[in-house]
Amino acid sequence: MRVFLSWLSGLLCLLLLVSAAQAAESAPWTSDHTVATLITDSDTAEGVKPLHVALRLRLQPGWHTYWRNPGDAGEPVEVQLSAQGGLQGKTDKIIWPVPERIRDASLMSYAYTGDVVLPLKLDLKPSGQGNETTLHAHATWLVCASACVPEEADFSVEIGKGPWAPSPQFPLFEKAEQAMPVPSPYVATISAEGVLRVAGEGLSGRSVKDAWFMPDEQGMIEEATSQKVVVRDGEVLLDLHRLSGFKQNSGITGVLVLKDLEGREQGLLQKVLPGASAGVMSGGNATGLSSLLLFAFLGGLILNLMPCVFPILAMKTLSIAKLGKAGRRAQTISAGCYALGVVVSFLVIGGGLMGLRIAGDAAGWGFQFQSSIFVTGMGWLLFVMALNLLGVFEFLPVAAVGSVAGHGLWHDVVTGILAVAVATPCTAPFMGIAIAGALASSPLSGLLVFAAMGLGLAAPYVVFALSPRLMALMPRPGIWMQYLRQVLAFPLLGSCVWLLWVVSVQVGSFGVLIFAAGMTLLGFVAWLYGVGQTRAMSNGRSAGVALLYGIVLLGLLLAGVLLSFQGRVGIAATDAALPQGTEPFSEARLKELKQAGRPVFVDMTAAWCITCLVNERVALDVPSTREVFARNKVVILRGDWTNRNAAISAYLAAHGRNGVPLYVYTPPYGEDEILPQVLTPALVQQVVEKAAHQE
Repeated sequence: MRVFLSWLSGLLCLLLLVSAAQAAESAPWTSDHTVATLITDSDTAEGVKPLHVALRLRLQPGWHTYWRNPGDAGEPVEVQLSAQGGLQGKTDKIIWPVPERIRDASLMSYAYTGDVVLPLKLDLKPSGQGNETTLHAHATWLVCASACVPEEADFSVEIGKGPWAPSPQFPLFEKAEQAMPVPSPYVATISAEGVLRVAGEGLSGRSVKDAWFMPDEQGMIEEATSQKVVVRDGEVLLDLHRLSGFKQNSGITGVLVLKDLEGREQGLLQKVLPGASAGVMSGGNATGLSSLLLFAFLGGLILNLMPCVFPILAMKTLSIAKLGKAGRRAQTISAGCYALGVVVSFLVIGGGLMGLRIAGDAAGWGFQFQSSIFVTGMGWLLFVMALNLLGVFEFLPVAAVGSVAGHGLWHDVVTGILAVAVATPCTAPFMGIAIAGALASSPLSGLLVFAAMGLGLAAPYVVFALSPRLMALMPRPGIWMQYLRQVLAFPLLGSCVWLLWVVSVQVGSFGVLIFAAGMTLLGFVAWLYGVGQTRAMSNGRSAGVALLYGIVLLGLLLAGVLLSFQGRVGIAATDAALPQGTEPFSEARLKELKQAGRPVFVDMTAAWCITCLVNERVALDVPSTREVFARNKVVILRGDWTNRNAAISAYLAAHGRNGVPLYVYTPPYGEDEILPQVLTPALVQQVVEKAAHQE
């Protein structure tokens, strides 16, 4: 009898334990891929402290489900939890553990595998409806492997009234707690170009081997693109490729994961504020100020060979011809005045660009050409310069402004200003890195970079003017210079035709009417001024009265044009027809093609970018390149930045650029490849074929 009672007592204890275990976990819901239950950290509650409840998903090997930001594909887990009975409360806020990064071809997902526990904190309050409380939960989730299967289930758990005591499932909550991100002790900022800087004590190459950032929301960054990491004493730099949805002005939140030398990972809840980065990421290294100055100088030097600057080469050629037999002092001062005009113009444009960025504007290099008023004004200025070269009028008597050996110093300064004005639509090699670095640096460092760019543009003329041997090669001044001056007017007139076309793309036929009418009136003013100037000089008088008439007429003209343009700036003309096989750029279309595994060639261009137009005619829109694109099923996305476009600006910034042209080849697998600013058919075809053979 005593044995029977002992056996019965043990059986009752076992039943009580089983009952307790079941009270802490709901009946399971099962599928071919998942065993799902609802668990609690206590079998009892009084409403004094929160009750922790969790959705537990035991996934088959090879299957995963998703974090709150699923990445490039997927849907996050959702849970609706409520308590009814003696205690009441509800919540749908999952406390998310740090997810894994799972790459699938060209896509990146943030997900969980294995035994997944997703806790929720349920605040309860007594309802006076008895002692028993029932927890109800409705959950939906997506599980994926080679295919994706949506799943959902309803769960219920009974809990009694009493003080909190750990349930048999409590160790699962402890394990989940260890996987939770903790508040970050570091300060993080991100530049407009996407350089994330994390600063604080303890960060160094001795404590951080790798790092990555996962934003809380989709659409912030290109998830699948590698985040290049630079670790320095006191800071970690990450290169994030931003998308158009990136909140630069307000900042973003997410999980920053730091991996130490032993492979341990620590997830940090990180707030990222807008700010300037420590440098530009390039090949995994931060570019210092000295390197930026070198890149800026080389970029400005190469800019002399870009098509944008060709019209102004005419004026520089004439200046050199005039200085051929001048004294050394005249040559030195002329070179200095030209360099002064170039450098000051670069500082003005660079300072304006930095000011717009600080104000939150996503302006980029060449931003002024996105204004139809600026393009029209530039066209008129070049037209007036051409009339001057043709002899319709002289700007001012030489003595009025100053001269050295009969050479007007104003001419050199204006030539430098014009060289920069027409050069800004182009981005030469090395300039992309330099401009991005200038905009990501302090104001002083940024201005130094733009000044170095100006020195590079001015260098060839300065070296030529200061070299006695080179200047000695110039022929003696004569009647030939008059003919040379007139011939050199025609490149400027050609530039006027180009700018007229740009205005037609920006604002349509109305812009063409204003542009052409303005040129006609300017021609009349120039002729009137020239006649008065000739008569005044023939009588030995000053040409000041004729100049005054010209200025008054010109002021009236400009006022009328500004009033005419009012309300029409930014109204784009109908998009030009794209070549066959080319689609307009959009982030949505790019993401769709990447998810479909299609190779994509992104061409960022503008009507005012001569380099872009030359590349299209010479390297992109040619039969041989088109045949390679078609054979490899490459989709061409062309972004037109002629007028301002936030999506294109964000894409440029995400790739470390602030101007066009930008050419990016995105293969189905692997990372994007950025091509040079100057293209050849062989170069483009080689990039496409090489990527195709690696698939």
